Amino acid sequence: MSNESNFIWEPSDDILKNSNLARFINYCGCKNFDDLRLRAIEDLEWFWNAVSCFLRIQWIKPYSRVMDSSEGIQWTKWFIDGKINIAQNCLEKQQLNLSKKTALISETESGATQTLTYSQLLTITNKIANALSNTLGVRKGDKIGIYMPLIQEAVASFLAVIKLGAIVVPLFSGYGPEAIATRLSDCDAVALITAEKFERRGKTISMRETALQGVRSVPSMRSVLVFGQSRDQEQAENQDRTGGIREFDWSIVEKSDSSRVTEEMDSEDPFMIIYTSGTTGKPKGAVHVHGGFLVKVAEEVSFQIDLRPDDVQFWITDMGWIMAPWEIVGVLTLGGTLLIYDGAPDYPEPDRLWEIVDKFRVTSLGISPTLVRALMKHGTAPLGDHKLTSLRKFGSTGEPWNPDPYLWLFENVGKGRCPIVNLAGGTEVGACFLSVHTILPIKTCSVGVPVLGIDADVLDERGNPVRGLTGELAVKKPWPSMTRGLWKANNRYIETYWSRFPNVWIHGDWASIDSDGYWYLHGRSDDTIKIAGKRLGPTEVESVLSSHPSVLESVAIGVPDELKGEAIVCFVILRPDFSPSDKLATDLTDHVANALGRPLKPKRIEFVNSIPKTRNAKLVRRLVKAKYLNQPLGDTTNLENPESLKVIPSSS
Repeated sequence: MSNESNFIWEPSDDILKNSNLARFINYCGCKNFDDLRLRAIEDLEWFWNAVSCFLRIQWIKPYSRVMDSSEGIQWTKWFIDGKINIAQNCLEKQQLNLSKKTALISETESGATQTLTYSQLLTITNKIANALSNTLGVRKGDKIGIYMPLIQEAVASFLAVIKLGAIVVPLFSGYGPEAIATRLSDCDAVALITAEKFERRGKTISMRETALQGVRSVPSMRSVLVFGQSRDQEQAENQDRTGGIREFDWSIVEKSDSSRVTEEMDSEDPFMIIYTSGTTGKPKGAVHVHGGFLVKVAEEVSFQIDLRPDDVQFWITDMGWIMAPWEIVGVLTLGGTLLIYDGAPDYPEPDRLWEIVDKFRVTSLGISPTLVRALMKHGTAPLGDHKLTSLRKFGSTGEPWNPDPYLWLFENVGKGRCPIVNLAGGTEVGACFLSVHTILPIKTCSVGVPVLGIDADVLDERGNPVRGLTGELAVKKPWPSMTRGLWKANNRYIETYWSRFPNVWIHGDWASIDSDGYWYLHGRSDDTIKIAGKRLGPTEVESVLSSHPSVLESVAIGVPDELKGEAIVCFVILRPDFSPSDKLATDLTDHVANALGRPLKPKRIEFVNSIPKTRNAKLVRRLVKAKYLNQPLGDTTNLENPESLKVIPSSS
């Protein structure tokens, strides 16, 4: 790596000597990070065994082999013959030394705060597990949905299902009945854990009624367990609200025993089916297993996030997004403190997020580029008197960065001292392929380098490696947390990820590598715009637009064009001091053309006041494009703001 001046951040001596990754390099007897990375790719079995030992993963029965690809790279098995349970590593393992340490802090939008030690979290988890087993009849291998706000009972329920050897199915808390039914029917779920209600921007949102509507059309569903407002239990059990499905009040949890033996699971036994929506077709159920997911996620939280004993990890997420299971498993396995918040990050005042960081002495804050752009519109005034001195780093994943929000976060919130640990992976990946590592210098908007044990590359249309050009993000060797197919859709799994080139995972992201070996993402390859034969990632256009003083946020799409094949149309949200006008639209098209070249000048600028986003703040370009071109919208269940589709104009 060179020492060019475009590095925005350099590691301190403490990180170079005392970070978890620095200690692991020494543990492995390697000279430096590059030496370790090469050795890890060359000898996957050595590397992942070293990770398991270094992180003290607790195996009920040791594995006989690290991996087995005899059925093909696509179906690699990990930690062969090993017996383990994720819940045991998160809870019972910590009882030995950390029973009184704070495991979980939660706050709701109304300001209600709760704190649980590891011992208390284990007790609540055991009570839920006993209620599920003894009253709802949940057994090993059963699929159990969790449709809850991000509260402590959701975390305990997640762990309780896993503890029983059942399979957890996390659901986005903003889903409607149809989305709930689609996912629970697909996996033949037998029970759902939900909550009476939650609050968002001061309004009370009913979850229970939505949940009950959803499960009515799930043939396999037997029971619903509801946290929240108490009802008469006998009445609740006898009511045939849901066509014979029994509804149970949370009082059965409170009355349950506080001890429970953890089920012994094979390393390859599934613990979670988590659904992700593609651009077409029904949602994909990614299948994750006990051993591989645990080891890979613990490795990431330790080596990339550098979680240390006194750290407080806070990621703005939802139970239905992979980052909630990721941080629950990673933080608790490593004995850290997890902070969760259920509410809008800028309500009731724009400084709510910074208030939480100071209040709970957050050391690691997970945040998305889209959320930063939303916070930027309030300016720096909300930062006010918030010291934010506890912060050591930011985490980020889900979408590429633009320079403006990246630098705003780095300079105004982090004061230039907090690195942005940019991660790139996915729900099916179970973790990440690429990441900033704080042992290395950081470049603006970069996703760093391939993580340890991941043999990643950028390929052109013929499958050849390229440098300095944009190509497909590809992975050429297996990793422990990779999805074990797709639930009931293994042919779709092969077609989606493995069919482009032999034995190569194509992730669907455009990426590039600069002359220093630093990686950058340029959006989903299925969002790509192709103008007169030239491929263009929409984020390139959006980054240029965001540099204009009038633009708060934007989305760029490609639309059919008789002359060029495709042309660019941009949807722009203006900053408060600017108003839509023909002149401003012309200025913005010229601004893009001057930056990217006249052939890439946008065909049209559309001014809007909102853009479709998921709950985890991803821009949904495919829906913008479908709405604009009057095409079928497909799956819209992941949208946080479905009303935003109404403001997208039609091209006709």
